[in-house]
Amino acid sequence: MLSQESLQQIDREIAKYPPGRKQSAIMSALRIAQVEKGWLPKDVIEFVAAYLGMPPMAAYEVATFYNMYDLEPIGRHKITVCTNLPCALSGGVHVAEYLKRRLGIGFNETTPDGRFTLKEGECMGACGDAPVLLHNNHHMCSFMTMDKIDSLLAELESQ
Repeated sequence: MLSQESLQQIDREIAKYPPGRKQSAIMSALRIAQVEKGWLPKDVIEFVAAYLGMPPMAAYEVATFYNMYDLEPIGRHKITVCTNLPCALSGGVHVAEYLKRRLGIGFNETTPDGRFTLKEGECMGACGDAPVLLHNNHHMCSFMTMDKIDSLLAELESQ
């Protein structure tokens, strides 16, 4: 279900916890599985749960609680915009509206070409850098303006 490389990465995460506590690696294991598969289908979540020796429902609870996990296919570039209060007050809502217009999609939608998915995110812990967005759960973009968004989209479109 997962590659040997991903299983080795999960094993390294498990090793960070005391013996008998491998279920504590669930968040990392789901992230590793998502990186390999591109999203988390039901059978992958169940596989990860079995690998960690936990009930599938417990893994689903984690996967459905956090917005970094994708339970359906997404575009190549997932852009998550923080619209919580500090970002909203610093232009996060305007950034979100601009992205919607530029991409021609709303939140939780993917462009017809499959390149971009737009998500609304919870606090990313960078309130002083607002407005912020996150690219593919790993690259934080701070102090976003319309010009910076245009530059980011041009860069991503060229990939």
